[in-house]
Amino acid sequence: METTASPPTATWRITRLYAGFANLLDKMQPVFALAMRLYVARVFIMSGWLKVSRWDSTLALFQNEYHVPVLSPQVAAVLGTTCELGLPVLLAMGIGTRAAAIALFLFNIVAVISYPDLSDAGLKDHYLWGALMLVIAVYGPGRVSIDHWLGVR
Repeated sequence: METTASPPTATWRITRLYAGFANLLDKMQPVFALAMRLYVARVFIMSGWLKVSRWDSTLALFQNEYHVPVLSPQVAAVLGTTCELGLPVLLAMGIGTRAAAIALFLFNIVAVISYPDLSDAGLKDHYLWGALMLVIAVYGPGRVSIDHWLGVR
């Protein structure tokens, strides 16, 4: 008795197509995670570099515009600039990535709270950066990171 294979059903074809698409997305995850980390890192490094390059203006902004709670303007300027230059390097390289992402997320919140004249467009940028940092903190840095190579989750 000879059996003949029935042709694949439409459901089977759709399932296989979807599985192939999901597999492709899985392979792109490390590059996507790296791109998110580099994007967020670039934003904060550029801001920190601007503060360092115009330190007198930075101090004036912290004294007159930014209202950081608890800290003196000078301490806030130094700590803020240090965070903006140091944490993104960790984020970009994938070292202590989750902690760096959470620290930058909190720093981002302080930035929004301490500058009351933030425009709607500027606020949307901060929302985007915050969301990306939460994704990085929750899902981790991906395989293209020193954390991954060290076996750190």
